[in-house]
Amino acid sequence: MYDRILVTLDGTPSDRAIIEHVKQLAKLVHSRLVLLHVADGWAARTYGPDAVSREINEDTAYLNRVKEEFQSEGIPAEAELAYGDPAKEIVNWIKQKGCDLVAMSTHGHRFLADLFLGTTASRVQHSISVPVLLLRAK
Repeated sequence: MYDRILVTLDGTPSDRAIIEHVKQLAKLVHSRLVLLHVADGWAARTYGPDAVSREINEDTAYLNRVKEEFQSEGIPAEAELAYGDPAKEIVNWIKQKGCDLVAMSTHGHRFLADLFLGTTASRVQHSISVPVLLLRAK
């Protein structure tokens, strides 16, 4: 059913909600996971994959820790880092590489920013045809 699940991570504590939920789901349906984080700082947006910054180093280390967490529980996982606008890069990744489900944590509302820009989750779910699992972080 969900052979390949894309799990988007933003590197904040809200990730724990989707990580814990996806652990159970992946075990239940024997899914492979791809963990995707989009670095969106100045260096990442300006230089893309050629960016060198503390942010990139921290993002890479974070992705590897989460990947190892899943793998230690017997869940096949790989990690990828993208660069730029999170919603745009997540949609591009899905269109280029494909998955059966996208799993994301949401932060709730940031009022004016959400009104004018839309949330990453909202922008993603309205741009793809793949099912999206949204879990509100506590």
